[in-house]
Amino acid sequence: MPEPINRQRMPEQPPQDRIKNFSEVALGFDDKSAKTEADRCLNCKNARCVQGCPVGTNIPLFIDLIKKNKTIDAYLEIIKNNHLPGICGRVCPQEEQCEKLCVRNNPKAGGAVAIGALERYAADFAAKNGLIADAPVQKNNFKIAVVGSGPASLTVAAELAAYGCEVTVFEAFHKPGGVLVYGIPEFRLPKALVQSEIDALIRLGVKIETNIVIGKTLLLEDLSDEFDAVFIGTGAGLPLFLNIKGENLNGVYSANEFLTRVNLMKAYDIDSATPVFVGRKVAVVGAGNVAMDAARTALRLGAGEVSIVYRRSREEMPARRDEINNAEEEGIIFKLLTAPVEIIGESGKVTGMQCIEMQLGNPDEKGRRRPIPIPDSEYILDCDEVIIALGTSPNPIIKNSSSFLKFNPHGTIAVNEAFETSKEYIYAAGDAVTGAATVILAMGNGKTAAQAIIKKLSGK
Repeated sequence: MPEPINRQRMPEQPPQDRIKNFSEVALGFDDKSAKTEADRCLNCKNARCVQGCPVGTNIPLFIDLIKKNKTIDAYLEIIKNNHLPGICGRVCPQEEQCEKLCVRNNPKAGGAVAIGALERYAADFAAKNGLIADAPVQKNNFKIAVVGSGPASLTVAAELAAYGCEVTVFEAFHKPGGVLVYGIPEFRLPKALVQSEIDALIRLGVKIETNIVIGKTLLLEDLSDEFDAVFIGTGAGLPLFLNIKGENLNGVYSANEFLTRVNLMKAYDIDSATPVFVGRKVAVVGAGNVAMDAARTALRLGAGEVSIVYRRSREEMPARRDEINNAEEEGIIFKLLTAPVEIIGESGKVTGMQCIEMQLGNPDEKGRRRPIPIPDSEYILDCDEVIIALGTSPNPIIKNSSSFLKFNPHGTIAVNEAFETSKEYIYAAGDAVTGAATVILAMGNGKTAAQAIIKKLSGK
């Protein structure tokens, strides 16, 4: 019996080159590698990989089309369920979703089929060949307002526009895309790609109004009066902090502010209206994908040394394995089992961070071993910039301006199984409902909400 073909590795920029630029790190499959990888798919009749996809993409079918050199058809199959394939192929945690359930997901079988990389390949192939896959739609009389323009909102807008609704998206920033444009660095997700997938929605008839903050510029009541239904997808953009002494010093950023300045407001440009300070030695507190993004961005902006400070061990780090490995290859220092105690400064500026070493105890309520301080192990970490990447929660603007909506204790919007809020004809999904989660989960929930809106309005 022949040995199984191992999973194809996507080529990348060498670490010594990529730390000097913001170009995409992962370079994508070429035609030969994509065909070789697609041939590894067994086209299972009971495809467990589909069960792991929040938007229900027919994975075996689109891979089979790539096998047959019908890549455009593969792309058309993907967008039946996923309106942002180029984005999802790059940033979705396939290793915890579709690929985790792949029958090849073990070393003896060569590893899981690279579903995400093949999805990216199909989307990029279609873009390179100038494919515009917009089918004409039969318009109806329904008008829908979509608040926010992140993954959940873009999915809802696409689903409803394809159904024939008149959709208007209201975005607080000057560019649409939400976390896709302000939160994920260029070297992981090129902004031109995000714009191209937004342009596809505009061709479907979606209108996008920027610089409008719902809850300030307009109220939800205004939208509810003017539109047949309203969808809220405002995400979770309020950063969490350590609540320790020294967090108000100059040189302390939330990762949210740091990445927004760099990604959306071009703070890397010396003439930018919103410059960002780059320290000689930067400490990033946290170990999720956002922490890796912030650390790798600081390195590219010229920091001499960048450290990840995390109170647990490597096994508990929540970031994707690929992101951790890429950060390590680029020279990011990992100070694990370490917790900040105080940020130290002089003349209002950061000069260091007092830390304490930790050890792991019994598992907490989430199953992760609880970090316990080691007595008398404090030390000063030399740094002149600190970036806090501990997660986010929903922005309270909607909550503070909408007395008729119900909210959960942590500030997320309360919804039923159809993602309808306590106010009829107002729906919500994505991070505004779940708290900070993945792009594809937000899209999956947005798709369910869009289908519920269609069903409700059709019944109306």
